[in-house]
Amino acid sequence: MDDLFVIPLWADLLAVGIGALQGALFAAQFRDRRLDWLGVAIIGIVVGFGGGLLRDLLLNVPLATLQTNWYVLVATGAALLGMLLERVLSRVNPLITVLDALTIGLFGAIGTTKALALGLPEVAAIFVGVLAAVGGSILRDLLLNLPIALMHVGSLYAVAAAAGSGTIAVLLAFDVDVFVAGAVGVAITFGVRMASVLFGWSLPEQRAITRLPRLPSIPRRGRRDDDPAPDDGSRTVTTSTGVIHLHPTTSSIPVVGSAARVRRRSPIPGASRPHG
Repeated sequence: MDDLFVIPLWADLLAVGIGALQGALFAAQFRDRRLDWLGVAIIGIVVGFGGGLLRDLLLNVPLATLQTNWYVLVATGAALLGMLLERVLSRVNPLITVLDALTIGLFGAIGTTKALALGLPEVAAIFVGVLAAVGGSILRDLLLNLPIALMHVGSLYAVAAAAGSGTIAVLLAFDVDVFVAGAVGVAITFGVRMASVLFGWSLPEQRAITRLPRLPSIPRRGRRDDDPAPDDGSRTVTTSTGVIHLHPTTSSIPVVGSAARVRRRSPIPGASRPHG
């Protein structure tokens, strides 16, 4: 698997520019942070091709986005343009969302095929593809000291990238042409992302199982040492000679110095009466 899913340089730069625009529009929500022009440019660069940087660092290959001057220039220019035209661009935010869905599909396809071409197994390649697609947003939130958005309930972002990257890995395992597999993967990512935005799809919030099924009780056999002894109705009486244990059928207590005779009640009514 030596082929890569390759897109023209202009398309890659366009994707980087869209990411940088989104980074600038996102930073505009936090005016209390008082970002200057350099700060906005850094956010744009990070969102624009931060995922590609993380991808190449994981794969231990030369950083593709630093092999030409265009990536940094396009990301910086797009970020500053997004800062200046924030009110205008906010009106076409749906269009930017559509382009962003296409962008994460492209980045995911490039990352997945590049990892597979370098000999990584399928699951690891899918992870690299997802990181290439959403790595810029992770770095953005870290720089702005915000909770990482894709880890919270919201429209599917990383899940969409995973669906597309997984599709590419499966198709390439069946020897499908890399360009066809990449195009299908981009379409899957785009479709899942846009459907989640339109229909409000999201993963469920974390929760724990509150009720566990009750296990059937097991009958106990035998008596343990700490179990109370069964009550047979017997009682004890303390006398001058000691303690006497009386059975429930005992009707008299032996007198001291006399024979220890005990008259018991007969279970037959009238049997204890004298016969005349």
